[in-house]
Amino acid sequence: MASPRPARIPKGIVRPRQAVLKMAPYSPPTAGRKGKLRLDFNENTVGCSPRVIEFLRGRLSAGALAVYPEYAEAKQALAEFFHVLPPQLLLTNGTDEAIQVFINTYVNAGDEVLLLRPAYAMYRFYAQVAGAAIREIAYLPPQMEFPLDELLAAITPATRAVILANPNNPTGTGVHLQGVERILRRARKAVVLIDEAYYEFSGITALPLIERAPNLFVSRTFSKVYGMAAMRLGCVFSDSANIAFLHKAQSPYSVNALAALAAEQAVRDRSYIENYVAEVLAARELLCVGLEKLGIAYVPSSANFVLANLGKRAIEIRDTLRDQGILVRDRSYEVPGHVRMTVGTRRQTHRLLAALEEIW
Repeated sequence: MASPRPARIPKGIVRPRQAVLKMAPYSPPTAGRKGKLRLDFNENTVGCSPRVIEFLRGRLSAGALAVYPEYAEAKQALAEFFHVLPPQLLLTNGTDEAIQVFINTYVNAGDEVLLLRPAYAMYRFYAQVAGAAIREIAYLPPQMEFPLDELLAAITPATRAVILANPNNPTGTGVHLQGVERILRRARKAVVLIDEAYYEFSGITALPLIERAPNLFVSRTFSKVYGMAAMRLGCVFSDSANIAFLHKAQSPYSVNALAALAAEQAVRDRSYIENYVAEVLAARELLCVGLEKLGIAYVPSSANFVLANLGKRAIEIRDTLRDQGILVRDRSYEVPGHVRMTVGTRRQTHRLLAALEEIW
């Protein structure tokens, strides 16, 4: 992706760093979503566990909100849930902060960072802010398969960091655990961050590998399956020595107390999460079958979304769906003609397919 031409700086304005001047602003379309069927940001489409809301109502008070947050109880509960030790876990303000702290800790200006393309925009965003030398490896058309051999070949002694999602956003494709192990061995002198925001839908995780791969970092989020995107909570896992370094690069109170409390309750309601995942997997199959019946090509997905090829009509169809109260995300700026559709419930999927059938 070509860097935009730096904007002219108005007279009297102090010039920012060159890395910031070269960046394109990231402006997700977050306005005007209330009351619509939200199939655009891969959120939980029905909301968080009722236990989370009930618990927070019981704990909210003027006095509690006046105190800086403490994290010991939340870290212990989450460590037990994720089968790690508390020193192997860092709470972050969403996965975005996990990426930011990871880069701030390990990447100097000019260091080489390997990313895949297309991918979550924040990997490139924070690498650019750091002034890193970014190299991108493309997913393999037409089915957007993970470019394992190409990535392995791109890793050199100059590589400082590798960042990838498994499964990937927006493609929904991923790499098997043996592939992750090959990447870790090849990149022994680099740090490797595996973003597992959609792990619950794929079932493939590198988390157990932190015990024997000292260059591995794994992140998870509470913004997707747990239905807590508004709370902004994530986790990053690694060897305890690595987590200690990340702590040094993180603001001490970046995670709010309500998010930490909510997370404790979210992971305890396992049946709610299991039922939601089962519903999404059934709806994903329904969506794929429906797209096939309509003759719409798509990328096979291991996540809670499907990347569909709508060709030259991508923007038109996105806008028509929006007029009907259904939001999907155009990704044709990265993958020409493609729109990403979040998978919610089967009922929601039937509504999307019915609208697509009328438009298509």
